[in-house]
Amino acid sequence: MLYGRNIVLGVSGGIAAYKSCELVSRLVKLGAEVDVIMTQNAARFVAPLTFETLSGHKVVTGTFERREEHDVHHVSLAKKADIFVVAPATANVIGKFAGGIADDMLSTTWLACKAPKLIAPAMNTAMYEDPATQRNMRALAESGVVFCDAQTGRLACGDVGKGKMAEPCDIVDAVIGVLQPLNDFDGKRVLVTAGATEEYIDGVRVITNHSSGKMGCAIAQAAAERGAEVVLVRGNMSAPEPRGIAKSVRVRSTAEMMDAVLAETEGADVVIMAAAPADYRLKKTFSSKIKSATLTLELEKNPDIAAAVGKIKNGRKLVIFSAETEDLLTNARKKLAAKNADFAVANDVTKEGAGFDVDTNIATLVGRNGDIRECGLMSKRELADVILDAVIQNYGA
Repeated sequence: MLYGRNIVLGVSGGIAAYKSCELVSRLVKLGAEVDVIMTQNAARFVAPLTFETLSGHKVVTGTFERREEHDVHHVSLAKKADIFVVAPATANVIGKFAGGIADDMLSTTWLACKAPKLIAPAMNTAMYEDPATQRNMRALAESGVVFCDAQTGRLACGDVGKGKMAEPCDIVDAVIGVLQPLNDFDGKRVLVTAGATEEYIDGVRVITNHSSGKMGCAIAQAAAERGAEVVLVRGNMSAPEPRGIAKSVRVRSTAEMMDAVLAETEGADVVIMAAAPADYRLKKTFSSKIKSATLTLELEKNPDIAAAVGKIKNGRKLVIFSAETEDLLTNARKKLAAKNADFAVANDVTKEGAGFDVDTNIATLVGRNGDIRECGLMSKRELADVILDAVIQNYGA
């Protein structure tokens, strides 16, 4: 549910810091990458090693620590974050945030971060109810900070009142609510293809390609998280099947993929062709393993699945991929016209960080109306949302 999301968790010096261990565990299990910043006082309650073990990342406590050369943490983590969560947030750090004070790693990163922010307060009831604390929380809320408010109960000091940190499960729900506010594909059926097809040669050999299915699965996952009913037509792939999809259809050959896609297109609102179907198949196949010293194979062109969908669009939106090694935009525009697609996701697979079997991509979105959007190096999950944004914003769904 949080696959590909980067969460920076600030832990300040309160007894509730122990509950943040469960919070990290829950976020990681949902697929999030979690970086933890601890104040010096927080490290008195829970050892940094605990958070390092749960998150898989080094915990940051000092402002001038570096993970690698030229990497200043308060800047790098601020840029990395999809959301900045502080749990527990003491009255002291809330006051710092409200006043713009940056005198340690946590407050410095907070001030430098432009991502959405969420605070889970935890403190003594009298401190929570103090006018200064209430004023600081109101100021932060007015600036857009989301609060997962404190609960009422027995506090560590023995008092009973409001001030307990929210339960980790409630904080996770709040994080999901911030990171996944979009439900813009609700009521839409999205058909996505992913992976590589295989063309039979003999009893043990096939023609295929290097597609891992990561891009298609990222799109399917993103669409499901945005409310779509997702059908995945998948060839051979190494990527794990996305969670939350309505239907998965496994195919092998390009012909099988075409049959499955055409069968599922009828009920789809959006079709996204992210798979890498084999362009050619053998004219003659062999049932037994070929053992000759030399071998000549005669190939014939496979059917064009995207073009077939383009002929029966009937108001559906069709997104195609254009993996190229040269003349990126020219070839993408030709494919748009030939396949009657709405826009193409063009990528130069010769570039480092783009193409097959990697977790990142570098793409250019080319619209049939002439729009061009350059996308720098980003994760395939991030690009998935960019593609879906384009479907909604520029072309309608």
